[in-house]
Amino acid sequence: MNRCLRPTLMTIALCAVLPLHAADAFADVPDRSPTELAAVRVQAQQAPAAITPSSSFGAASWKDTPASVNVLDRTLLDSRQVRTLSEVAANDASLGDSYAPVGYYQNIAIRGFALDTATGYRFNGLATTGEQRIALENIQQVEILKGEAGLAAGVMAPGGIINYVGKRTAEVRTVTLGTDSEGTRYTAVDVGHWLTPRFGVRVNAAWEDSASYIDHAHGRRNFYSLAADWLIGERGKLEVDANYQTSAQRSASGFQLLGATELPRGVDRSKMLGYQPWQQPVGIASTNLTALHTFELGPRWQSRVSASHSRSVIDDNVAFAYGCYYAAQCADGSVPGNYFAPNGDYDIYDYRSPDDTRVNQELRAELRGSVDIGRVTHQLSIGADTFRRTVDKRQNVNEYVGTANIHDPQVPVFAPSPLQPGASVRRLDSRQDGLFVLDRMRFGDDWQWLAGGRMVRLDERAYDKRGNPERHSRISRFLPQTALIWNATDQVNAYVSYVRGISLGQEAPFWTSNDGEFLAPVLSRQLEVGIKYGATDALTLGAALFRTSQPFQYARADDSDAGYTFVQEGQQTHTGLELTANGHLTEQLQITASASVLQARARDTATAAYEDHQLVNVPKTRASVHLDYALPLVAGMGVTGGWRYASSNTATVDGSVRAPSYSVVDLGLRYQHTLRQQPVTWRLSVDNVFDKFYWRDTGSSAGDYYLFAGAPRQARLSVTIAL
Repeated sequence: MNRCLRPTLMTIALCAVLPLHAADAFADVPDRSPTELAAVRVQAQQAPAAITPSSSFGAASWKDTPASVNVLDRTLLDSRQVRTLSEVAANDASLGDSYAPVGYYQNIAIRGFALDTATGYRFNGLATTGEQRIALENIQQVEILKGEAGLAAGVMAPGGIINYVGKRTAEVRTVTLGTDSEGTRYTAVDVGHWLTPRFGVRVNAAWEDSASYIDHAHGRRNFYSLAADWLIGERGKLEVDANYQTSAQRSASGFQLLGATELPRGVDRSKMLGYQPWQQPVGIASTNLTALHTFELGPRWQSRVSASHSRSVIDDNVAFAYGCYYAAQCADGSVPGNYFAPNGDYDIYDYRSPDDTRVNQELRAELRGSVDIGRVTHQLSIGADTFRRTVDKRQNVNEYVGTANIHDPQVPVFAPSPLQPGASVRRLDSRQDGLFVLDRMRFGDDWQWLAGGRMVRLDERAYDKRGNPERHSRISRFLPQTALIWNATDQVNAYVSYVRGISLGQEAPFWTSNDGEFLAPVLSRQLEVGIKYGATDALTLGAALFRTSQPFQYARADDSDAGYTFVQEGQQTHTGLELTANGHLTEQLQITASASVLQARARDTATAAYEDHQLVNVPKTRASVHLDYALPLVAGMGVTGGWRYASSNTATVDGSVRAPSYSVVDLGLRYQHTLRQQPVTWRLSVDNVFDKFYWRDTGSSAGDYYLFAGAPRQARLSVTIAL
């Protein structure tokens, strides 16, 4: 039976109960209050004005933040039934996948720069390990800060940061049941209550048996979280969040170019490359803790002390499809061994790396307040923080076991390697200490000038696979930033900003002459001009023009024994325009839309093949539109629709091969009614309605480039019941 039509008991039960609930709902239509519907609309339009604590320009409203910021609220996440980071990225045109396999932790790029997994992801404004499958059940909103954020995060990639904001205590009791066209079983609960007038908790939990569209990639996930709010006296507040998640799922390898020059054709995206029966799932266990204490020192001053601990342990197991070093067509060296062979042959490696442990710890103290000096109001943020990241790994197993072909009806079975991983050793110990200050100066009602920066000190030690010291880096830099905001009218703000940042140099791939060497840290600069328009209380429009540059890092062909050396030479410059629209176009119609035009080029590299073309995995044009329309003739009924577009995507460093452009349509249906005086919400969503085949990702990992196909048509059905 076609697995897209294969029913499950949960699917049958949900579909059977839907008509019964619908009949009850239509009977209740005359008693529905229009006041209740209005309350829902007010809640939905709060997101554009949400505070952005992760911003380098301080906590402010969306309109007063001189940076491109997008907020994906809980309503949108529920409407789209978003479960993964890659699905989050599909809702903003400035974001894209950057090596995001099915069954593994995923990474994304903002404005064409891949996020640093050490500092690019944050929970409640504090660093969380990016090497985890971050759950979204306990998330109230996802804040996307685009561009440099040195004051907020210190040493980081220049693209931006993703900040997950946790749910806080509220009177809520819901259970959600879900399934999809593959047969997934999903259950989530959300329970919150103020136990006393001054102490409340919120519990979220989820259990999922996921059935993937890729053969042998089914998995499971268990998630538990607790948030607590304690009002201490009249001026203090303590907010604590803790969550724990375990997951297990086989990881699907990506494709590679054939002979380094041709896209694979006629492939079946449901087949798992390199699959071996002995291949174990990738297990990921993550723990995240944050605490924030705020104290009102007076009517205009507040102290904030926060701390976080984030730990991710990965048991990495994969029959990894990579290259063609052992294939017949590559034996003479005429075809690069780090790509698939021209006929589609690829090598399979038994890769095992258990107990891969990443730990982030951060402590921050901050003083916020305002003071008037003459006619100028100064809003000050002064603080210090310390951050530590450690990586412990075993000496892995990475052994060739056999060769297969992308068109094999079934992958040949080979014997696994008899080798076993070695002992766990410390591979990285990185410490950052920072002092930061930001002064927002208000000159009357029309002008604001922001000036500040961060003094960051990095002390980082790296070790080889046996634990021997390999590198010791010490860096001290001041990262300045400034911005000017003009309140042109009550609805329009315009701004210009300048920010400097710093990020660590990349590691040389194993096939270069300086294998494993980390290049020197790189400084980046960003200039941005933008305009923000609050058309109504319910609709916001934004536009930003930016230019970000940093030294270019690449594998340069030379006469070394390896044939390549990884170097820093020239400049990598990303210049782009972003447009956003969020809110209500009418009382019934809500929009979340964005578009991006981005030119990413390298220059002065002394290697002509790398210049005068778009860089790898950076489509020049992207667009994302999501509409939600409440049907006026059927109370509680709404339809949703989405459109995602990306232009052709460069797949080789010399620009000679491009993945074709693609356009994907998503549709959905939402129905709200009451059952025994309790609200019930049904959601049906169908992604990739026309079952379009496309390459969603041409990103790199450890210096090699991979191709990941987009998901086929997928339907999801869920029901949320208030208890």
